[in-house]
Order: sequence, then structure tokens, then C-alpha cells
Amino acid sequence: MRRATAEEIAARELETAAEEFSCVVERHRPQVFRFLLASTRDLDLAETLTQECFLKAHRNWGSFRGESSAMTWLMRIAINLQKDHWRNRRMQFWRLTQTNAVDLDEASEWLPSGESSVERQLLARERVGQVWRSVKGLSERQRTVFLLRYVEEQELSEIARATGLSEGTVKAHLSRALTRVRAELGGKR
Repeated sequence: MRRATAEEIAARELETAAEEFSCVVERHRPQVFRFLLASTRDLDLAETLTQECFLKAHRNWGSFRGESSAMTWLMRIAINLQKDHWRNRRMQFWRLTQTNAVDLDEASEWLPSGESSVERQLLARERVGQVWRSVKGLSERQRTVFLLRYVEEQELSEIARATGLSEGTVKAHLSRALTRVRAELGGKR
């Protein structure tokens, strides 16, 4: 029986790490993309930021300590990329076009609906538009917490880890966001 050389062992370890990362991408890419799409409301920008997120994650995969879930780590990267994007003055063009990038009719089609009548579908589209307008008016932190909770359905502890905020602060931002959205929707749930 022949012993494996150091190069063969390193190659196997590299292959294993690549397969592991590939599984992480496959499992978590939809959630990261949905979060970024909900945050930016721009399909192309969300796709670009999603790719950047996984590129950064791939580059730093070896330093991932596993102290949190891979999803929490990826969301932290996505949140930072989103913040960096809006801070970057060279990308101001996107700020001007992002409000028109996703059609409200198109967004309402993404939401599951058991309603069949045309009238009910129109009402649902209008409600989706009202919610998006309300969420857009939230502060950056409130919007991030709101989207992670209600679009990505993350637990408060996961949101706290992803945002770097305490769980109490997450609850406060979520409460303020809900109060504001409900007020703008006329108290409707």
C-alpha cells in the first residue's frame, strides 16, 4: 500500500472544501438573492450583489470559523455589500433607477396567492405595492431587520448575529418597523 504524498492530501482537502462550498452556495443562494432583491428592488443589482457575496465567501471560506451558521455568515456579507453599495458614490446611477427596476405587478406574481378572481388579484397587487412603499420609507436598520424577519423568515437570534446587533435592539427595530408599516397601511395586518 502506497502512502499519499503531501500534494495528494492537499489536493483532496481542496476538492473536499470546494464540494462543501458548492453545497453551501446551492443551499443558501436563493435566500441571499431574495434578501438582496427585497432590499434593492433591482433584479440586476441583486444578482450582482449575490455573486459578489458568494465570491467574497469563497475567498474567505478557509477562515470561516463556524461560530455561526453559514447562512448567518452569508447574510452578514450580503448586508455589508448592500451598505457598501449605497455608500459608493460611483454607483449613484443605481439609486436613481432602483425605484423603477422591479414592477409591482411582477413582484406580486412572486407571492403565492390562492385568490383566483381578477379583482382579488388586483387588490393583492395593490397591497404588495403599499407594503413595498412602506418598507422603503423605513430606516436602513429597520428595513434590514424587517426583511430578514418577514422575507427570509429568520429567527431574532439569527438576525442579531447577521446584523451584529443585540437581540433586544433587533426587537426594538422590528417593533418600530411594524408600527410604521401598520400605520401606513391603516392598521391592516
